[in-house]
Amino acid sequence: MSFEINESCGVFGIYTREDDVAKLTYYALYALQHRGQESAGIAVSDGREALMLKDMGMVSQVFSERDLNNLKGHLAIGHVRYSTTGSAYWENAQPVQVPRRGGSVFVAHNGNLINTVELRDGLKAEGMRFRSTSDTEVIAVMLARSKEPDIVDAVKEVLPRLVGAYSLAIMTEDKIIGARDPYGIRPLCVGKYMDGYAISSESAGLDIIGADFIREVGPGEIAAIGDDGLVFETVMEPRKPSLCIFEFIYFARPDSIMYDTYLYHARKHMGMSLADEAPVEADVVMPIPDTGVPAAIGYSQASGVTFGEGLIKNRYIGRTFIQPTQAIRQLGVRLKLNPLIRDIKGKRLVVVDDSIVRGNTTKEIVKMLRDAGAEEVHMRISSPPDKYPCFYGIDTAIRKELIASSREVEDIRRFIGADTLHYLSMDNLVKATRRPKEDFCTACFDGEYPIPVPEDIFMTKCRLEGGRVGVQ
Repeated sequence: MSFEINESCGVFGIYTREDDVAKLTYYALYALQHRGQESAGIAVSDGREALMLKDMGMVSQVFSERDLNNLKGHLAIGHVRYSTTGSAYWENAQPVQVPRRGGSVFVAHNGNLINTVELRDGLKAEGMRFRSTSDTEVIAVMLARSKEPDIVDAVKEVLPRLVGAYSLAIMTEDKIIGARDPYGIRPLCVGKYMDGYAISSESAGLDIIGADFIREVGPGEIAAIGDDGLVFETVMEPRKPSLCIFEFIYFARPDSIMYDTYLYHARKHMGMSLADEAPVEADVVMPIPDTGVPAAIGYSQASGVTFGEGLIKNRYIGRTFIQPTQAIRQLGVRLKLNPLIRDIKGKRLVVVDDSIVRGNTTKEIVKMLRDAGAEEVHMRISSPPDKYPCFYGIDTAIRKELIASSREVEDIRRFIGADTLHYLSMDNLVKATRRPKEDFCTACFDGEYPIPVPEDIFMTKCRLEGGRVGVQ
């Protein structure tokens, strides 16, 4: 459910002397806007001096053409943010800049460290003062304080001390480095662009500028880009591959490639499996836009039930800083979705969505469809029940707020008001990815966290009413 789960960030970096890197980064961030709508930033260097601009808001709100024209250079990194670690205010916008050896190091981060407090306390004890509350500044400070003169060597020294999920875009005055944690939880890929190279959270960020996809950065690997070209190097021993499976279900754009698979095709297969697992007599299969569309198409093709759009999404609402009036607030999901009453009235609907988190939004949608005259509403979810919170860079609720953590499917069905409800099985979800389950982090469904989570942090998010949950 795109209204209730948020990815933490999107990162991008590019090195080329044959084009305007600031504008290329702007358009790449535009393509990655779905990964974060809270703040955006771009840092650019000409090899000697670096400049940065960042602010709260969407990419199109933060940068003007005049701003971009003032960001001159041949290497740049950029970032779009949705906060997970650190509050939502300007100081936590990225990239983060910290002085280093007569220059600066800039860091853009997608993910979440689980040893941030320990690292920050250690640096504070050494006299460091922090301007933000984000874990990204901790990483930048560690890189800046490294005694290694070469940034690549500094990265090799610092990364093994970080515990958690991270894909990083790191920039100095003359080099860009992409880095991925040893589990590969958050995505990162590399492409060829004219005389240089680019790194991006998703291949869609490469596509929009016309870069050719090369491959994903491997777990524990760095991709260093500079005057001497592109160099891949494994700097930490890869652990169990653990790409967040929600990248396949919802987070990433359907036109992105991960694990050599177009996510659109994977999501369509999820819908086809839903039709096999939970067929129902119906008149129309409709998605919750936009993320439910591929799975709904798959359900329609496998079941033979007509595909139709019953809800129209307001794609321009974004994140607003203007507080709605009480009357507008009471309209709830109508701020983002509006029903096509003539296409819904009297129809038996199969409604396909990617997930149910707290359940409140789904309940509002079902009510809205019934108010529009739907005869039946059958909810089909293209993922298993979401039972456990994420510690690796996804903004999910604490466990007691996840409806599936304490209710059976039939209880959830009654709560949301649907005639039937079915979640996709784990086996068919994994089958749609064309990779084994062992290649993913599926902790949100089964509580099997690939990176051990400290007990105090775990219990903060995982305590349920009336009992405790053991660390998996």
